[in-house]
Amino acid sequence: MDAATKIAKQRLSVLELAEILGNVSEACRRRGMTRTQFYEYKRRFQTHGLEGLKDLPPIPKSHPQTTPPEVVRKILELALKHPAWGCNRLEHLLKAEGVSVSSVTIQKILNEHELGTRHARWLALEQQYAEKGIRLTKEQVAFIEKQNPCFRERHVESSRPGELLSQDTFYVGRLKGVGKVYLHAVVDTYGSYAFGFLHTSKQPEAAVSVLHNDALPFYAAHGLKVEAVLTDNGTEFCGVEGHPYETYLDLNDIEHRRTKVKSPQTNSFVERFNRTVLEEFFRVKFREKFYEDVPSLQKDLDEWLHFYNHDRPHLGYRNQGRTPYETVAQFARKSVRKEG
Repeated sequence: MDAATKIAKQRLSVLELAEILGNVSEACRRRGMTRTQFYEYKRRFQTHGLEGLKDLPPIPKSHPQTTPPEVVRKILELALKHPAWGCNRLEHLLKAEGVSVSSVTIQKILNEHELGTRHARWLALEQQYAEKGIRLTKEQVAFIEKQNPCFRERHVESSRPGELLSQDTFYVGRLKGVGKVYLHAVVDTYGSYAFGFLHTSKQPEAAVSVLHNDALPFYAAHGLKVEAVLTDNGTEFCGVEGHPYETYLDLNDIEHRRTKVKSPQTNSFVERFNRTVLEEFFRVKFREKFYEDVPSLQKDLDEWLHFYNHDRPHLGYRNQGRTPYETVAQFARKSVRKEG
């Protein structure tokens, strides 16, 4: 085993240890690694596998074929400016500006700086937007939105977990002997942490239950307050004076935001979650198992939600490779340190 592979496996062992312990900080402490390094290696492993954990050998400064630093910077700048472009197109653009670099060399440089694929450029752009607040061009915005539909909702103000939740009612299907079953879903617009409650009706009381029993206690346990909930204009959420759902929000000092009247949907956060839970849970489970009651289906849904929130890394906007729970816990820890 060469030295590069040995180092890569050592770094992989830290990622595996964190998964076993369920605690990134403890794994980093045991192996002498910073959390910044941990998430960098995690991102590289998710993107390139074990090869991504290897250190590339440095290019000798005196090598006659070394691309000048200013040209490398120009290539990286153009790759992010036009993230959907291939190397041949970048080669022609550079040539028009008086810089002669082959497409093969451009690809090599992008690979060395972890920008060799559209997927990598998407993650890099979102990270810069989230951490540095860079101004995106229309071309960059269109590219990121195509990769991650949730990014369309970046205009929704959400600076911390619990600040704005998105809620929707999703028709699951019909159980024999039970009737129609609906999923009352709530998704955090900050880090995509999700809650789900199954019921045979779309009544306001069912919509309130997922907030009262699941969402609000979760954020309270982490020292966070739920400030607003965004819904569509369904009858389970809106109605005459004294409507149960709106009354519950008022009693808990939670702002109720609603989508435009002509829009039948809420926003991309909850819409994307609905598609995910349909494809990864309901369609799979309904093929594997026959459900005779809602509680049995809810039990399996709760197990899947734990996986979705605690074990399934979410790439892109807000999470940057972390799980939704890691995003919530990280913010909660920062808040405690600030208050201390």
